[in-house]
Amino acid sequence: MGVRVDKWLWAARFFKTRAKAKEAIDGGKVDINGTRAKPSKELQIGDELNITQGWDEKVVVVDGLSDRRGSATIAQTLYTETEDSIARREMIAEQRRAAGGQVRSEGRPSKKDRRQIHQFRSRNQ
Repeated sequence: MGVRVDKWLWAARFFKTRAKAKEAIDGGKVDINGTRAKPSKELQIGDELNITQGWDEKVVVVDGLSDRRGSATIAQTLYTETEDSIARREMIAEQRRAAGGQVRSEGRPSKKDRRQIHQFRSRNQ
């Protein structure tokens, strides 16, 4: 017998609520064994999940099934993250730190950006 993916993600503490887990699954942020998941899909022990959360992309293997949310130590026994996934996440985090912290998305310039734009334009007229 399996457990619904949205319940398992909530029980394994990847998401604070089942609604957020369902939203991530519907948004294509969770893959099971290389295919896009549905919230009602039954998970089995040994399934491989690819979970994208913000900047991080984790590849975990299901070691245990639970539909009840317990403590964090219990939640950690439900899965193991692959070595490749850990190494990739650490490498990407290091690259972000080297780039100067968080990379802003495109949009309105900040106050500092506007000052630099004005200085650049006034020097190059």
